[in-house]
Amino acid sequence: MITLNLFIGAVLLIGIILVIFYNSLVKRRVRTEEAWGDIDVQLKRRYDLIPNLVNAVKGYAKHEAETLQAVMEARSQATAINVDASDISPEQMMAMASAQTGISGALGKLLAVAEAYPDLKANQNFIELQRDLVDTEDKIQASRRFFNSTIQEYNTTVEVFPSNIIASMFKFGKKEFFELEENDKAKEAVEVKF
Repeated sequence: MITLNLFIGAVLLIGIILVIFYNSLVKRRVRTEEAWGDIDVQLKRRYDLIPNLVNAVKGYAKHEAETLQAVMEARSQATAINVDASDISPEQMMAMASAQTGISGALGKLLAVAEAYPDLKANQNFIELQRDLVDTEDKIQASRRFFNSTIQEYNTTVEVFPSNIIASMFKFGKKEFFELEENDKAKEAVEVKF
């Protein structure tokens, strides 16, 4: 009888531990998906601001069509990439990082062009759009840091003992970080020629 009670107690204890670790993994996975949603919201805001910013610059910088076109093409490429938060693949993250690096570089050139037009820099709409864009860029960075910290917590839980056993039993795999590509062109000073 005592042996049976010990056996039942051990099974219950193992079951409770299994449930606790499983629930921990699920909570961390959901948190990573939520963190990706935050990034997605800020990227959408960025994509929505870009056409307004381009239109504000168009009136002042008519001969800067190439720069304006590059910004819109970068936006178009970035909006074409869809990342499934529940199953983020390394390929999706690389494509997203590449697209975001392209947008950042194109926006840098656009803002450098805008600096050459004093009337544009004084235009209240442009100033407000520029502020919104800076705010959005800051929020994207904060969302990216939060996402990467949730991925780090999730990946740690997936890899440490004993949760790694439960993770492998229920097919919880590691997830990719969202790291922007190192792009030498994005680091170069923007040259504006007239």
